[in-house]
Amino acid sequence: MVINVSSDHYWVSFLDSGIETIDIGSDIEVIEAIREEVDTISFSDVETILTDILRKWSDVTTLVPLSEKWKGGNLILQPGDPNLSPKEIPISAFFHKIVMVRDRLRVMEQKINSSDLLSDQEKVDLQQYITRIYGSLTTFNVLFKNKSDQFIGDRGSKS
Repeated sequence: MVINVSSDHYWVSFLDSGIETIDIGSDIEVIEAIREEVDTISFSDVETILTDILRKWSDVTTLVPLSEKWKGGNLILQPGDPNLSPKEIPISAFFHKIVMVRDRLRVMEQKINSSDLLSDQEKVDLQQYITRIYGSLTTFNVLFKNKSDQFIGDRGSKS
């Protein structure tokens, strides 16, 4: 089957040998020609669709930018006991973990809302718990570059 045509070649997919290119001027035998309009989709379209599906239904973390003022910074956890050493963590690593938590909460929301095993009341109850979790995480909104990526709590206000 011819799957693509360039100015110099036919791209032909063979069942036994895969895809090969054949010069346009070559003597080839057409076994069956389909003249009807064929519904095609580009690789780019397929890639976009698959990316959207993965974002929606998996725990793949989306690329969320860290606020400029925190780039290259460190989070220092200082113990109350002066005999203990502080723990230093790159803010970017900490931020990545926060974004993963946010994305996994979103996936959990989608799974709850699409579940046929939960009653409507159970879905509402679980959604309220998730909303409260978002509210607890608003403390970290200062790390996000874009307000649209931030957590929103119970009252719909961002802090």
